Amino acid sequence: MKSLRIFGAFLAVLGAAPGVFAQGCALCYTYASAEGAHAQKQLDFGILALLVPSLLLFVSVFLLLLRRAHAPSA
Repeated sequence: MKSLRIFGAFLAVLGAAPGVFAQGCALCYTYASAEGAHAQKQLDFGILALLVPSLLLFVSVFLLLLRRAHAPSA
């Protein structure tokens, strides 16, 4: 339970950092603004398609580590 609190505090500090929300690719921004609405929606879909597998991998590894940390020692 202590590691979960530490992780939550880490996420809170990371989310409060001022530079976190300033990240962005200038090339992606200029490309998306030059294209039409359909291309902008396709770019959003592409970002989501790349985000989902990596997020699932991260969550599954994190859950595996939590499960292993709480497993009884043999």
